[in-house]
Amino acid sequence: MAQAQQEPQAQAAKATDNKPADKKAELKAVNIYSQEQLIEMIRDKSYLTRVKGDDCQLVQDIEARAEVLKQPLYQYLWAEMLNYGICVKANPPRGISLLRDAAEQGSAEAMVRIAEYYHDGKFVIQDKERAVQYTLPAAASGDLPARMMLVRLFGEGYGSPRDYEMGYHWLYNDVFSDEATKQEALKLLMVLEAKMPASAVERAKQAHLRSR
Repeated sequence: MAQAQQEPQAQAAKATDNKPADKKAELKAVNIYSQEQLIEMIRDKSYLTRVKGDDCQLVQDIEARAEVLKQPLYQYLWAEMLNYGICVKANPPRGISLLRDAAEQGSAEAMVRIAEYYHDGKFVIQDKERAVQYTLPAAASGDLPARMMLVRLFGEGYGSPRDYEMGYHWLYNDVFSDEATKQEALKLLMVLEAKMPASAVERAKQAHLRSR
């Protein structure tokens, strides 16, 4: 662990060698992000701003953890840096490939991000049914952003109506850390509710989903 903490500091020190003298005093060594920090940065979508704000000091560390160690959250971060050309030359084909790799390892965050790209048609051809396919397993694992995305897609008419009740149940019975997210969830549920029989809505609202 001590060695892992020292590596980014060494990289940061090396980076300062190429900085003008007046910048060296201003630049501070940046420690590699923890898994908890990465989750928080992904959730509030601040990860690219953070990497730039850290003067791109961690590029080699991030790349190594994504490409060599194949850590899913770092694959996500490195993929997004490649997608948008942050601190490196833009390379969306590699970025999307890395997101898929992270998703195959079970990263709910990567599944949701790919689903967003297919929903919006950014970098890939728009395919909202494929977005559902990526979002479903992440939602089943308990990921709240995935459940929000899934119910949004269901409300837009995508996915199988047979799964509406399950998607409604997951989101309705979830726990929200802030009021804004809860209100957004309620709006999404209202849209989906209009597409469901009243009996299915009642079942979905129960604490435990029962078979029909």
